[in-house]
Amino acid sequence: MKAGRTAASLPAADEDYFHAMDRGQKLTPAEVKGRNNWNVWTGGNDRLWDYLANNSFGSLDLLKTVSSHPTLGYGRHNRWKYLGVVNEPCYNEATKPDDSRYGLWLDTRTADCGPDPFENESKYPGVKIGARGKTLPVGSFYGYGTGILGLRLFPNPEFDEKAKAKWDPKRYYEDPSYYSDRKLIRPYRVGMTCGFCHIGPSPTSPPADPENPKWENLNSNPGAQYFWTDRIFYWQKDESNFIYQLFHTYKPGTLDTSFVSTDSINNPRTMNAIYNVMARIEAGKRWKEHLAVDQQLNKQFNDYPQTSSLSSFFQKPDTVFTPRVLKDGSDSVGVLGALNRVYINIGLFSEEWTEHFRPLIGGKRISPIKISDLDKNSAYWNATTEQTPDVAQFFLATAKPDHLKDAPGGESYLTKDKRKLDRGKIVFAENCARCHSSKQPPSLCEPGHPCQQGEMVKNSAEYLAWMRKEVQKPDFLDGNFLSTDERIPVSETGTNACSPLASNAIRDNIWDNFSSETYKKLPAVGSVTVYNPVDGTPSSFTMPAGGRGYTRPPSLISAWATAPFLLNNSVGEFDPDPSVASRMRVFNDAIEQMLWPEKRKRDPQIGDKVSGPSYIQRTTQTSYLKVSSAYFPDPIKGVLGALDKDEIVIGPIPAGTPVGLLSNLDVTPEAHDLGARVDRDKKLAAIIKRLVIDLKKVKGKNDEEARAIFRPLVPELMQVSKCPDYIVNKGHYFGSNLPDSDKRALIEFIKTF
Repeated sequence: MKAGRTAASLPAADEDYFHAMDRGQKLTPAEVKGRNNWNVWTGGNDRLWDYLANNSFGSLDLLKTVSSHPTLGYGRHNRWKYLGVVNEPCYNEATKPDDSRYGLWLDTRTADCGPDPFENESKYPGVKIGARGKTLPVGSFYGYGTGILGLRLFPNPEFDEKAKAKWDPKRYYEDPSYYSDRKLIRPYRVGMTCGFCHIGPSPTSPPADPENPKWENLNSNPGAQYFWTDRIFYWQKDESNFIYQLFHTYKPGTLDTSFVSTDSINNPRTMNAIYNVMARIEAGKRWKEHLAVDQQLNKQFNDYPQTSSLSSFFQKPDTVFTPRVLKDGSDSVGVLGALNRVYINIGLFSEEWTEHFRPLIGGKRISPIKISDLDKNSAYWNATTEQTPDVAQFFLATAKPDHLKDAPGGESYLTKDKRKLDRGKIVFAENCARCHSSKQPPSLCEPGHPCQQGEMVKNSAEYLAWMRKEVQKPDFLDGNFLSTDERIPVSETGTNACSPLASNAIRDNIWDNFSSETYKKLPAVGSVTVYNPVDGTPSSFTMPAGGRGYTRPPSLISAWATAPFLLNNSVGEFDPDPSVASRMRVFNDAIEQMLWPEKRKRDPQIGDKVSGPSYIQRTTQTSYLKVSSAYFPDPIKGVLGALDKDEIVIGPIPAGTPVGLLSNLDVTPEAHDLGARVDRDKKLAAIIKRLVIDLKKVKGKNDEEARAIFRPLVPELMQVSKCPDYIVNKGHYFGSNLPDSDKRALIEFIKTF
């Protein structure tokens, strides 16, 4: 807006460039625009990722991610295996510095593919501001292709003549004192599209060489299942830095969506596939959510002609019938509102967004970003909200299940034993369908509502009889989302509590406007058992109310292709090979661990003291956490002031320390009671001070002496933790008590999803 640009000057791209993707399905003009938005629209978020490159402890630099310099250890030739990102067809790997791009080692486009249509500066003129149009070309507002799908390159408006004179590409790749300078100005910024975390190899048409996929091998919806977050967001593998240890807990294919607007919980979650969108939307008719005034500003289907046929999902002024998008069920303002929020989360209008929290490190009380401010002040936001109805149309048309029978050699993995398959259907009906089928009795008594006469209650004899009959129908899987999207209490699932404890969507937090009043008024789910990660001692943790405590069941569509399982990919061994054979190996390993929990990982330190799975993510070697004292809230700084340090160093943190002990410290508690907050601040500050002083005394000595300092502090650290639940692979034991023959039959049925 400062540059005089309006939403109308940022139109959706209409070229059907990606026509061979997504099974080669022919799309309408609106659906083409939706796919282009998903795959190439960044909405100005290159500003955020450039800011983070200089303010992320030297860890995150997407300009390094798209490079192929020999010192990096990765490039186009091995990006898939090492980073898990998708190489865009039509590019070659850089073999030398590109003088036309300031000596950077960037992929170059092959001549036989022709130009990237989204780079057309005449049709899509970029925003002329700062150095753009002076020392740099303006470019297109879709940026330049990078050779990686989902990442786009933009001229940096800060790269003026002074920055140009200081730029040294050799030192940028090779000299830590240069590339770690917080004042470094790079010639380009990298923007991120939604597709970066969702485009992946087609399960039913996998590439022969995943480093060199063809367009027909790629889909826009499988999710970035092979994405190595720790390698992408911490490109220097420095195990002595606790920040690396934190990112290292992210299993491939997982990302903590609140890692920028941090909620002080280490919470990596799977980047789910998008399937059967219409069935999911229809399932949302069961969930009536009420919206307060600010939440009513979210766009709805009936606001746009292309989605007006879906207008029944919103009743003016404040009622929406909606599925839940995030795993904790908090995106509950309608599909378009949930979708629009994602663009902010990856940096759209970061000028405003980052004013409401302190990126990455936290330590500042969070306030809501308001839709009214977005509407008023961001051309990128308004352009995005005009395009997301087309994105919805695109997925309604293309996000179809990937069936094993349609994959190369897939039939050989499916049983020919009809009796076993039929038995599997009955086992599913009796044990799984209440959460994992969007086809439910029309007269079902919904949770939280008094049952009316004639309504069925889940798991009643009448309900089970209905479901047994339904699951045997030939069309049971047709149009079935294989989830109810119901919010299930974590006290019932028994899974790790950190995801349900996410606080970004509660009242007065960053996503306040993007979660419903219904969500914010959810009752508390009670208590869960957590364990001391050093000695295994159990204790009770009371889950807070106000929205937290729930998880929506994931869809089981194409489960054969989406393992490992659980919401953090902790069940099943990862394999970077996207072939059908590899996917089936991972599926078989993961599904057996789900149904035979005794096969899951146990923690070597407390495994024998805890019944069931006990995998805890621990540091791999001695490390240090360095944080500027300015990042701490004032009450904590007051206690730490005696240390007289601008930078607080916690360490040596011994190898084997549960990462969550430090990453989940409740630095800025949400309690509105001032006295309670002051007490918490004093308690936390005292613990941090003891850690800083006592650990400093054992620097240079063996880890055991550092462990001796940590051990007595563990109960206190758990008391000031936002999530003191450190076992990540527990829970969801439904079906584990079945006879082995029934488990095997169930697995055969799940393969057909």
